[in-house]
Parts: sequence; C-alpha cells; structure tokens
Amino acid sequence: GLAAGIVAFLVTGWVLALVIVPVAFVGLPILLSSSSAAQRIERLEAMEEWTRSLSGVLTVGVGLEQALVATLRSTPAAIAPEVTRLVARLRARWVTEDALRAFADELDDATGDLVAANLILGSRRRGAGLASVLEGLAESVAADVRARRQVEADRAKPRATARWVTLISVGVLVILAVSGTYVEPYQSALGQVILVALLAMYVATLVWMKRMAIGREMPRFLAPVPVTREGAA
Repeated sequence: GLAAGIVAFLVTGWVLALVIVPVAFVGLPILLSSSSAAQRIERLEAMEEWTRSLSGVLTVGVGLEQALVATLRSTPAAIAPEVTRLVARLRARWVTEDALRAFADELDDATGDLVAANLILGSRRRGAGLASVLEGLAESVAADVRARRQVEADRAKPRATARWVTLISVGVLVILAVSGTYVEPYQSALGQVILVALLAMYVATLVWMKRMAIGREMPRFLAPVPVTREGAA
C-alpha cells in the first residue's frame, strides 16, 4: 500500500495519495470482507457435533466426567482448545461444575452457556436422562445453524454488490487520474479537501453496510464466577 501510494504521488502529484492509497489497501479488504458470522456459525456447528458426540458416549453408561474426556479426540477443531482445557481441569480434579463454568466462559457464547448449563445440571443430579437432553439440544443447535447459514447467504448478496461497485469505482478513478483532465480540479488544496470529504462519505457508507450485516449476539445467561479448585492436589 505504501509503495502504491508513492507511485500514485509520482504519477498524479497528489500529496494526499501518500495517505489515501495505503489506507485504502488496509481498510477496503476489511470493509468488503465477509463478517465474523461465518466463524460463529462454524463454532455453533462444532458445539452441535460435540454435544451429539457426548450424548452418544453417555448412552453406554459411563459417567459424565469420563464421557467428557472420551470426546476429546473427536472434538471439532473450532472448539478443540476449549474442550482440551476442560478435560485438563477435570484431570486436575477440579470440581466438575467449576470446570464447566470455566468452559462456558471460554466459549463466551449463549449456545455454549446452554450446553454448559445442561451439563452442570447433569453433574448435580446424575440422572439417566442427560443423554436424551443433549441429543435434543444438538437438534436445536443444528436448526439454529441452518437458519444462520440462510441469513448469511442473504447478507452475502449486498456485500458482493458493494464489492464490485467499489472495485469499479476505484478502477475508474485510477484511469481518470492518470489519463484525463477530469480530476484536475482535485489537485488544488480545496479540491483535495473535497476529495477527502467524498471518500469519507463513501467509506462511511461501507462501514454502515458492514454494521448492518453484523447481527446482535444473544446475551449470555451464565454469569462468570470465581472458579475454586476444590479437590486439586
């Protein structure tokens, strides 16, 4: 971006190019990229797969702690670090509920809270119905993943339009800057101020569009609590 800015300055004589071009190289890819929704969907899908796997392990009659340890090898990569630390805490003889609350804090997600809350209740009651509860929860998360994928597919259409319009606009500006007299008024001090204002409004529109495409996160309901290490040797 800096090299392109220097070249643009040498070709056009605009001092402003030394700032605008590097900023554009850094900012436009961020503004025109897909939002972090894809990563959130991937994590949700991983939670669904892990919850379903845990339910299957529980049906063979093992305890909750043993089942959590057993799912470590098959944990999806998106949540593997969190599950690895959960298993490490259980092996270090943390209280199960404390380990699960720390797990929920690391996931930092409303769906993660829902999974952890069901596991906490299972650790308290030690009933036989936890596997079926987790299976139903996995189905619910899977439906949520499908809905979010559809929403993200709809949001991708205006993003693609904005990306093409921006690329075409930048191409036209480059061609006019190096080959025509259309942009000569912008070479003056007042012209460059006006150019900055126009570009700022264009960037503000892209920022506005990106903010609209970012959905609101569901609030968590498991509040972070101090973790004790009872039973740790």
